[in-house]
Amino acid sequence: MTDTGTDAKQGSYVTAGSEFTRDTDYITTRITATGAGQDEYPVEADRYRLVVARACPWANRAVIVRRLLGLESVISMGMCGPTHDERSWTFDLDPDGVDPVLGIPRLQDAYFARFPDYPRGITVPAMVDVPTGAVVTNDYRQMTLDFSTEWTAHHRDGAPDLYPEALREEIDEVARRNYTEVNNGVYRCGFAGSQESYDAAYDRLFTRLDWLSDRLRDRRYLVGDTITQADVFLFTTLARFDAVYHGHFKCNRSKLSEMPVLWAYARDLFQTPGFGDTTDFVQIRQHYYIVHSDINPTQIVPKGPDLANWWTAHHREQLGGRPFGDGTPPPPPVQAERVPADHAAPQG
Repeated sequence: MTDTGTDAKQGSYVTAGSEFTRDTDYITTRITATGAGQDEYPVEADRYRLVVARACPWANRAVIVRRLLGLESVISMGMCGPTHDERSWTFDLDPDGVDPVLGIPRLQDAYFARFPDYPRGITVPAMVDVPTGAVVTNDYRQMTLDFSTEWTAHHRDGAPDLYPEALREEIDEVARRNYTEVNNGVYRCGFAGSQESYDAAYDRLFTRLDWLSDRLRDRRYLVGDTITQADVFLFTTLARFDAVYHGHFKCNRSKLSEMPVLWAYARDLFQTPGFGDTTDFVQIRQHYYIVHSDINPTQIVPKGPDLANWWTAHHREQLGGRPFGDGTPPPPPVQAERVPADHAAPQG
């Protein structure tokens, strides 16, 4: 089976007897500082729109990085709803179901504006060129790295260095292993088409989570003493673990809240501006339990788990580290981009 897990693509996610394989053939066009390379667009303020869905962990990464770096004033953001049909993510949260900047009801319209016969899944996040209405890239990993390295002229004062040059090799290696075993590993569990493939994915997932617990036992962050892209990449999976992956994807050896080190690490990040305030638990549950009807045919969305414990003390500051290095926390999100209070973890 080949699919992206959070794209809009006709057909079942689970194929009996097969192992889940993610389609990683993304649009590799980049937006760079000069735009001088082949198949590159130039960095320009107010030219591009980042289209996301809060439910999607890959899109959530881009939302967090954009906010930490202060790119809200130069890259606008369009938000799709938590569910999609077999054709496309849709702008059903907007008045009349149309994105107010791009003027389209479906994200597929931006893909087709550049590739009329685009054959693959319509994925978020996607950067769209507003003047032409055409998608530029949906390569979520490179997109967030480019936010750090190519958009520096537009970073806010006090923006953290999420991808420090001296640590990039280690960040890339840690993030690569986390992707194969954890970020994508939960999907390989959930969309496994055989007992054998599920068992293998399950064992690989929890072996890596145990490794991460050991690594983070005496260090606050994954690489170095500040938040990096590696932490952002891992956080969006951990934030969904108890709400979705533990039950819906059968990743049920332990809840995140039963893994003390990872649970404290996740709470530390969640309570850091830019992380928890971009996490919409209602949309997360709606997406997985409604869209994946082959796993959850009733499409009943669970009410739990209780979210208040995300705000309990984590004591990770005792390990040292400086979340933003020499930088500063981002300001509160603008009103239009705030997660509704009834979709967020309640503070005591």
